[in-house]
Amino acid sequence: MKKTALSLGLLTAFLVNAQSIKTTIDLVNVKDDQVPVTMEFPKMKSGDIKFHFPKTVPGTYSVDDYGRFVEGVKFMDNKGKEIPFTKVNDNTYALKNAQNLSKVTYLVNDSFDDEMDESKHKAVFSPSGTDIEAGKVYLINTHGFIGYIDNMQDVPYQLIVKKPTDFYGTTALVDQDKSESTDTFTLANYAKVTDSPLMYTKPDYITFNAGGMNLVLGVYSPTGKYKAADFKDNLEKMVVAQKKFLGDMNTNKKYAIMLYLAGAQGPQIKGFGALEHHESTSVVLPEMMPKEAIDKAITDVVSHEFFHTVNPLKTHSEEIHYFDYADPKMSQHLWMYEGGTEYFANLFQIQEGLITKDEFLQRMSEKIANSKNYNDTMPFTVMSKNILKDEYKDQYRNVYEKGTLLTMCLDIELRKLSNGEMGYRDMIRKLSQRFGENKPFKDDQLIDELVAVTGYPQIKDFYNKYIAGGQPTPYAQYLDMVGVEIKKQETPPMFWFIKDPQQTGYDEKDNAFVFDESSAQSPFAKSIGLKITDKIVALDGKTINIQNIQSFIEYSRTIKEGQNVTVTILRKNGDKTEKMDLKGKAVLDKMTVETLAFKANPTPAEKKLQDQWLTGKK
Repeated sequence: MKKTALSLGLLTAFLVNAQSIKTTIDLVNVKDDQVPVTMEFPKMKSGDIKFHFPKTVPGTYSVDDYGRFVEGVKFMDNKGKEIPFTKVNDNTYALKNAQNLSKVTYLVNDSFDDEMDESKHKAVFSPSGTDIEAGKVYLINTHGFIGYIDNMQDVPYQLIVKKPTDFYGTTALVDQDKSESTDTFTLANYAKVTDSPLMYTKPDYITFNAGGMNLVLGVYSPTGKYKAADFKDNLEKMVVAQKKFLGDMNTNKKYAIMLYLAGAQGPQIKGFGALEHHESTSVVLPEMMPKEAIDKAITDVVSHEFFHTVNPLKTHSEEIHYFDYADPKMSQHLWMYEGGTEYFANLFQIQEGLITKDEFLQRMSEKIANSKNYNDTMPFTVMSKNILKDEYKDQYRNVYEKGTLLTMCLDIELRKLSNGEMGYRDMIRKLSQRFGENKPFKDDQLIDELVAVTGYPQIKDFYNKYIAGGQPTPYAQYLDMVGVEIKKQETPPMFWFIKDPQQTGYDEKDNAFVFDESSAQSPFAKSIGLKITDKIVALDGKTINIQNIQSFIEYSRTIKEGQNVTVTILRKNGDKTEKMDLKGKAVLDKMTVETLAFKANPTPAEKKLQDQWLTGKK
């Protein structure tokens, strides 16, 4: 029996390999920060084919055109002769009479080096990008390295990574060979390929079990400031809390975290955050952050990505299930996929004791303020469906602000309707039981499915008004139900550019403060001729970037009445953007800010609903 089983195993392996797309990523023969890639194909069934790199990938909601980082493409037949092709666009190559196509070879450039030059393209969000630094690190988001052929997305891939013998690959994939110079992985299809990032660097990783799940954390810290072990305690605490919060909604037995810490001397990247996958996440943060700040980012950002294992990775619409990498069709439901996930990432922290009740309210208060920087009457479903279009893409960040708040209000609505017995988490659990990873729902029927799993037709009215409709969400009304009030407070005299500082936004592209066009200017702004559409890039020569925002704000608070001040701005003038200095004497002004606070004397009903909301108990 053992001999027969072994023979069948070898036969199965042979058949899989014969029918798979053998893809080799060569991290050894890297020149000029270009990685050679070879893809070998099984026999073609069609003479005319199209070969693609992704235009976008799930979880990014932006047009990135990963094919623009590829050059030197050569298609070869089974005799080693080049096959002519037509380059249709950055991502697509068309071949005719390609029955004898055997392989394609090309060189991949990384996206990190491209981030500071957006003259031609919008930069790729760093956690979904690629980094190639020979001898140091290779961040391999596979969608930036590997392409596919139309109608062959379901063919298995055999991925071989040639690596320096002293490098370690952090990934959720299982290496199938014992060689120190190659890693070999088998992936069921192209969707699994794009779902499987890897990070290769000198070994700095830890593995441990938390909440019944095996984790691997790999860290790249260019100066050696941090080690993977530095983050174990916080990560373990977070994962245990998440697994408890999710209960049977999460079935992960393993999870990999690739933590890339960007240094001052490496690529000048700025898209900090993370990107979700079924069994892993790629995270990019500045190395200069204090450990406490990185721990907080791991709790906030990595937890967000892990909650995506529930939604949309395992509960999603047909647009995501049958994702078209070349011509993507977007779902209407970013309010749930991103807003609901961000809500979970905050709610679990209060319910599992990682933050206080007041800290939770402060976070929701900040989201209300931040949401005012966006169009509050634009239906979320319309924005979501059209998020790749220019007229909607600037509204995307609101999915983490108003999207979270919509979910919060829906949670309270469900609690109210059910006398505390059902909340948003219960609804998502029921939805995941009704559908799941291999059974998508129809995008335009989601609300009917939510009514079906909850039994409350009233939530359809909520959905039609505030998610699919243009009515601003009445936060005060819903918060009142749980004993929370919105308080307006007048600050001591202070220096700033608009009357409500909470309506200040941050433009990652220009490293600048920006303001909603409905914001009221401060007296100082009016005195120096600052326009509400101007972008502020420096104050008294102190420039702004993602790392120093807090110190910039603290400096502004030291400015005294009548002090000479220079504000450096970017002002759009026709097709050109001019950089200029505006000078004047500081004017301090009292400003009004809104904060959330628990009522001093809530009614018994309000207090009961509040406790059920913030503890998750029925």
